[in-house]
Amino acid sequence: MPAALVTGATGQDGYYLCQGLAAAGLEVHAVVRPSDDGTQDPGLDDLRAVVPGLVEHEADLGDADALSAVVAEVAPTEVYNLGGISSVAQSWAQPVATGLVSGLAVGVLLDAAWQLQERTGRQVRFVQASSAEIFGEAPTSPQDERTPVRPRSPYGAAKAYGHHMVGVYRARGLHASAVVLYNHESPRRPEAFVTRKITRGAARIAAGLDSTLTLGSLDVRRDWGWAPDYVEAMVAAVRADVPDDYVIATGVAHTVEDFVRAAFARAGIDDWAAHVRTDPAFVRPAEASLQVGDSTHAREVLGWQPTKGFTDVVDAMVDHDLALLAAVGRRP
Repeated sequence: MPAALVTGATGQDGYYLCQGLAAAGLEVHAVVRPSDDGTQDPGLDDLRAVVPGLVEHEADLGDADALSAVVAEVAPTEVYNLGGISSVAQSWAQPVATGLVSGLAVGVLLDAAWQLQERTGRQVRFVQASSAEIFGEAPTSPQDERTPVRPRSPYGAAKAYGHHMVGVYRARGLHASAVVLYNHESPRRPEAFVTRKITRGAARIAAGLDSTLTLGSLDVRRDWGWAPDYVEAMVAAVRADVPDDYVIATGVAHTVEDFVRAAFARAGIDDWAAHVRTDPAFVRPAEASLQVGDSTHAREVLGWQPTKGFTDVVDAMVDHDLALLAAVGRRP
């Protein structure tokens, strides 16, 4: 049975990816972060529930020897690197850690995959979950695979290193691809992210549990898609005949205000402005104001296309948060 090794398996994308790989008949191996205090990653039980036979390997992304050992032990046919610090805001608070686990770890995994391929004579395929943050304040819009890589955050800089390393190892003979993922959401998005903060806030206000929602800038524009669609792009990139880089995006940008308006409307609140406050403390340093991607290359080569539009994504998230409140009797 072919084996797939996935880092970041307990995150939003990892959940959908591992579920899909298992359904396709692959043996799924997940790299799980070790715990010093005995506590378990909160997403692990959910992952186990949808991936029968999940094989777990404890390894810190900052431990190069441990990561290399896992790749050698599993000997996967496919490696999906989704792991790392997933929040731009967190990367400003932890820039060194971000560089280590979201940047240098990519090089470790690529080299381990290449070494495995050299040792066995069997092709190993690798995909890196890159990010639109590598483009920073891009000089042109929409951005595509030819857009200059000029990150403006520690998160973007770490992702840029990983993105370039994919190209290095691709030139060395590894089937290595990078999918440059624009913002993508689902009900599995953690509450620390602004999109989930908005949908949860709208649900709680609609339920009478809160009266206000405090956010940063409402003018920031992003290209928001549906997370399961973006996971499909990762699999398509791994299975493609020729490795390459692919921008994965809807091609349509919306402001945070658009997201707020849509979320409150779905929750049944017409006057969203009466409930939303802004606070400069929530504004990131060096925020890229506009990110919108051109996924023509992925659509033509991989046959990829999004299945949900912006409003559909927001509606699904709000419905989920309303259902969660209903399930617990609308208690906080």
